[in-house]
Amino acid sequence: MRLTARLLGAMLAVALTTGCAASSTAQPAGGGTPATTSAATSTPTPTASAERVTVRIAALAGPTTMGLVGLMQAADAGTGRQDYEVTTYGTPDEVVPLLVKGEVDVALLPANLAAVVYQQTRTDAGPAVQALTVNTLGVLSVLENGTSVQSLADLRGRTVYSTGKGASPQYVLEHLLRQSGLTPGTDVTVEFKSEATEVAALLAATPGAVGVLPQPYATAVIAGNPGVRVAVDLTRAWSDLGNASQLVTGVTVVRTAFADEHPQALADFLADDEASVTFVNDSPAEAAELVVAAGLVKAVPVAQAAIPASHLVFLTGDALRPALEGYLQVLHDAQPKSVGGAMPGDDFYLADAG
Repeated sequence: MRLTARLLGAMLAVALTTGCAASSTAQPAGGGTPATTSAATSTPTPTASAERVTVRIAALAGPTTMGLVGLMQAADAGTGRQDYEVTTYGTPDEVVPLLVKGEVDVALLPANLAAVVYQQTRTDAGPAVQALTVNTLGVLSVLENGTSVQSLADLRGRTVYSTGKGASPQYVLEHLLRQSGLTPGTDVTVEFKSEATEVAALLAATPGAVGVLPQPYATAVIAGNPGVRVAVDLTRAWSDLGNASQLVTGVTVVRTAFADEHPQALADFLADDEASVTFVNDSPAEAAELVVAAGLVKAVPVAQAAIPASHLVFLTGDALRPALEGYLQVLHDAQPKSVGGAMPGDDFYLADAG
């Protein structure tokens, strides 16, 4: 399948989830190969299949790949249920052409970009790409250099610094402010900056400053500035405000052709992926070493603290659509182009296909 000019244009116009892209700048130069450890939970027993399949996986440098480091360790040791080739890229626009051309089988993408790719590659024959799992919930938090903000309602009359103008962070923040009884631009001033580092610098240098940052920036700022704290975790706020869905950052997608041709390999990947996420969440100190070795975060202490704050999950099957669809609807209501112009159909969700 050729990558059309239409899809390239959509990739440039789409409002990407900043939590993934922004975090790519936090990786150490040169990245690295995950180190082998003795954690049994991160090295599942291979199946007794006579023929193993190579699963080509494209991941992004940032929180959405943290949950995969156990699988990456197993791949490096040759102990996965299948043979996994995991490559980490700095930006989503490096991954999408490979996925569309069939050069990778599985990809970890910002949730709304997954919807865009689905829309732009679907034909009368069906979808070329389908959502397989939610891998990461929200990675955004409201931080304050002070103690006066305890909830979103406390932002009335305040200025909030953020990145992501015209993108998912803006749409999410404005949605949650409205749900909290606040009118963006009237009750709360949101001042957008081009880089997360600008927001981080303002928070560190300005007593009373309030800003929105993704992981691992939020953890890094707090680690270096004792006066800065998480005032509101937007993932928890999303649930507390009665949204039936989840605040989602990352989605794992699969090429439909691969899923059809290799159902057992896909099932094995899901099993290894689930084991990996469980290992990372249950053993953040050990997993942090692998996160740093994989080039996802610079420092082990930051990685260890960022793991629980990144809300790493494994939501598939019947849990996938309820978690994801409402989030995409919020983005669609704010800007239809952010999800490809229309809400995904039933066949976007692999469990609902057919």
